[in-house]
Amino acid sequence: MRPHASLVFCSAMLFALTAFMVAPGPERHVIILVAAILGCASLWIVAIARLSEASGVRATSAVSDLIEHDAVACIVTGADGEVTYCNDAAERGYEARRFSTIAGVLQPLIANPGAILYRLQTSARARGAAHEDVVTGAGHVRLSVHRAGGDMLLWRIEKSAESAARRGGAVPLPMLTVGRNNAVLFMNDAARLLIGERARTLDRICAKLPLRSGQMNDISTQTGVQSCLVVELEGIAGRREIFVMPGVAATERPSDGWTFFDELPVPLLKLTRGGAILLCNRPASDLLGCADWGGKQITDLLEGLGRSIPDWLEDAALARGSVHSEFLRVRRADEEIFIQVTLNRATQEGETILIAVLNDATELKSLEAQFVQSQKMQAIGQLAGGVAHDFNNLLTAISGHCDLLLLRHDQGDSDYGDLLQIAQNANRAASLVNQLLAFSRKQTLRPEIMDLRDAMSDLTHLLNRLVGEKIILSLNHDPTLWSIRADKRQFEQIIMNLVVNARDAMSGGGEIKIETQNVTLEAPLHRDRAVVSPGRWVKISVSDQGTGIPPDRLQKVFEPFFTTKRPGEGTGLGLSTAYGIVKQTGGFIFVDSERDVGTTFFLLFPAHETAAAVIAAEPQPIMEVTPAEGSVLLVEDEAPVRAFASRALQMRGFTVLEAESAEEALDILSDKSVFVDVFVTDVVMPGMDGPTWVQKALVDRPEVRVVFVSGYAEEDFGDTQARIPNSVFLPKPFSLTELTEIVQRQSKV
Repeated sequence: MRPHASLVFCSAMLFALTAFMVAPGPERHVIILVAAILGCASLWIVAIARLSEASGVRATSAVSDLIEHDAVACIVTGADGEVTYCNDAAERGYEARRFSTIAGVLQPLIANPGAILYRLQTSARARGAAHEDVVTGAGHVRLSVHRAGGDMLLWRIEKSAESAARRGGAVPLPMLTVGRNNAVLFMNDAARLLIGERARTLDRICAKLPLRSGQMNDISTQTGVQSCLVVELEGIAGRREIFVMPGVAATERPSDGWTFFDELPVPLLKLTRGGAILLCNRPASDLLGCADWGGKQITDLLEGLGRSIPDWLEDAALARGSVHSEFLRVRRADEEIFIQVTLNRATQEGETILIAVLNDATELKSLEAQFVQSQKMQAIGQLAGGVAHDFNNLLTAISGHCDLLLLRHDQGDSDYGDLLQIAQNANRAASLVNQLLAFSRKQTLRPEIMDLRDAMSDLTHLLNRLVGEKIILSLNHDPTLWSIRADKRQFEQIIMNLVVNARDAMSGGGEIKIETQNVTLEAPLHRDRAVVSPGRWVKISVSDQGTGIPPDRLQKVFEPFFTTKRPGEGTGLGLSTAYGIVKQTGGFIFVDSERDVGTTFFLLFPAHETAAAVIAAEPQPIMEVTPAEGSVLLVEDEAPVRAFASRALQMRGFTVLEAESAEEALDILSDKSVFVDVFVTDVVMPGMDGPTWVQKALVDRPEVRVVFVSGYAEEDFGDTQARIPNSVFLPKPFSLTELTEIVQRQSKV
């Protein structure tokens, strides 16, 4: 009888005895009823247990019939790990029938099997099966577990040699695994056959330690000391995988110690000191994409060292200087592959040869290139922003003084046309500077919630005129397209730049497709160097049927001044401008291109709620050209800009106090008798910046209004400006009219 049934039955007997000791009455009837219930319960438990046993026996019998003759050690356990069956292979290999639990069976093999068993059992109950590879004193072992019905689990203990046998025979190349203290953890059958025994330490195999990877080493074999080529690889947890290539007389190749060269899983080249390829094993041939290597030089297959490859080989052959691993590019037309080459010296028939160990470094070089590209783009952005800021100051002075001259000349004057040319070219220069600011993400944007369908409809007529008659422009919109938040004027510039590039790529005509669609990302999108977070996005694609972009130029298309057009046909700022605007808006821009097929640029913008009805802004009153009243404190560190702004404001009738620094402005304001209506100040100046000194000045003069001017974007100090009451922003370069109108508007508020 089962323990639980026994306990219930004893309780029933106890209640029955108690009933006979109690006087007749209702209490006795209740106790007898409880005893009867408990007795029936014990019988029910016994019946269920026997049915379960029968079912378990049938299941175990079915499993045992399946695994009885399996060559791999198989053990069936219950939920608590107790052994219910083991096949003959488990008994032969591990004496499994001596132990009551799976942990006991594995104890001689694994020092602490509890943690591994728990991990595997938990995974198997969740997924149905699990396995784990374990390094043991007897070699590599794969321990796997499968659910076998009910609470039973089927365990399989599989040696690495058994795995190799099922894959088509034992590995012919001698291989051993060595731990941190040169303890030999594992030897395959080929290694044991070569050495003649199961070695415990590495010095038993090679008396001269450390091993020289890629070179000939004296190995103690069962027939005596033999010179063998040894390749050593770093493993996990401080372990090392060592492959030994002995010479064998009866082979297709000469008996020169290179018989198993092709069997090594490591790409290897055997070279003369001049670079001629003597041997190339199969992994190296696959990596280099060269099946016919006979009679070739290493320079025929590799390039990009930055120095003469023969000189590098000669230095390695003579052990001259410090010879390090080098990264080279494989000469392959189908794909771009980089490899890390390590040279080792060896001697053959008295001649120095070189063993080149190759590692595929394409992914490493790709990550390095991405990092360098990111750093380069950031540096270019900072440079462009700084240059644009200085140019904006120069252009403000040029265009401003030109405006002053135009006020003194009428259209009939002979100098009027020249001045107009200066003004127009200054405006063109300002447009280029704005493109640099867009790339460096320092452009002043005016974002708004916009419906792309309406924005694209407004652009259609202009785009059709841009593409010409030979090119068809087709637009396809998602009918339920979400809205985005962007500067409408800048967004239109992005689309025009992409369409113009597509047009220029199709000199013979074709079709440009513009498509919009909603995209919902459930998981992060990893593309190039960017990671697009999950969520709702609006995708805009611009595709052409042009010549495509070469792969080596694809990563440079967003750099300023990079262009494939002929001189005079473009500045190389179109795509860099689009890149900067998109990034400043919080979006992403990517490009796909295939030679002679076409190119597709696609943009991703965060989706926003549907655009609200646009409320027409009240038109600003036109400022009358009448003398103004008021006092202005002008703070500008650039003398030409300060001179122009001062003259422009004085011509409008303002009293102007000038200061070339924030400190000088505060000195002027320290005189309480000085009255000022408006502060006009540059944002970025040596010493104290504009917002800082204005905040100090407003403590004593809270009624004064402020006009900030800057060659950088308003967003650079937008948070600070928001804390300054009655302040507005005027980006450089500004015209005489723009400056005087905004100051006059501030003075009259």
